[in-house]
Amino acid sequence: MRADRLLAILLLLQSHRRLTAGEVAERLGVSPRTVQRDMLALSVAGAPVYAERGAKGGWSLLEGYHTDLSGLSPSEITSLALQAPARLLDDLGLRQASATGLVKLLSGLPDAQRRGAEELRQRVYVDAAGWRATDETAPMFAVMQEAVWRDRQAHIRYQRSDGEEVERVVEPLGLVAKGRTWYVVARVDGESRTYRASRIRAAALLDQPVTRPADFDLAASWEASQAKFAASLPRYPVVARLRADLLGWAQAMWRYTRFDNISAPDDAGWLTLEVTFESEREACFALLGLGGAAEAISPTELRALISERAAAAAERHAPALERSPVG
Repeated sequence: MRADRLLAILLLLQSHRRLTAGEVAERLGVSPRTVQRDMLALSVAGAPVYAERGAKGGWSLLEGYHTDLSGLSPSEITSLALQAPARLLDDLGLRQASATGLVKLLSGLPDAQRRGAEELRQRVYVDAAGWRATDETAPMFAVMQEAVWRDRQAHIRYQRSDGEEVERVVEPLGLVAKGRTWYVVARVDGESRTYRASRIRAAALLDQPVTRPADFDLAASWEASQAKFAASLPRYPVVARLRADLLGWAQAMWRYTRFDNISAPDDAGWLTLEVTFESEREACFALLGLGGAAEAISPTELRALISERAAAAAERHAPALERSPVG
């Protein structure tokens, strides 16, 4: 809202001796032209703002204009200064509100606390994307967000992980962001379910209200859902040898893999691992992808599969003159 933005501008100018229209625009996520119009509106309304011309010019407030915000502990200020990632705020339509809200918070603090909070923002940054960032779209996200905000049931068409589409009437209870992927936590026939927002192909709000359980806790529900999902994954135990310098890479890249036991490096710099993959196929891809830097010890059928795939890959990538004719 414009009123919030005007107040945020006043508080920004209170925090800084002078700011250009471009600097204000960048902090609030609007255009410099919008800031110029807002400055004019503030001036007409009697706010103590004035412009200074020249290379070091900008907008300022008359001396003595100040508000105070008290009652927050240093740890509370620290937690509020660490904003949610911009992408998630964009998804919720709250990016500008977050920017103006933080300006109001910081501007109302005593000088020492404000400097500490601003220094923290320059030293800690929360990136929710992770190394496997996804740009997947969720066209029905706005509908589901409205259903959650308004406590309304929704009729959805959902594509399951196996590709089959199903229709459900759900009672949305909350939204969860894992990295940059959104999920909808909802009740169906009295049971809690989790739906990946990008797989909701169609959604429509219904007139029926959501009956929210009195003891419902979104964080606890999500943790229980994650535990149930992990327990349902296929289990494929493997013993393997791995070059020690690649352990960190493997732990970061082998998705849904549990490292049950890791030996100390031997004299040649190799580790023996007991790991549990989702399936034989995933184990084959993971170990084969490391080439000569990994070796499957057991099960024997996995060794045979990797050997077969490695031979096929070697033949496929042989120089053209050496390759066996196809067909």
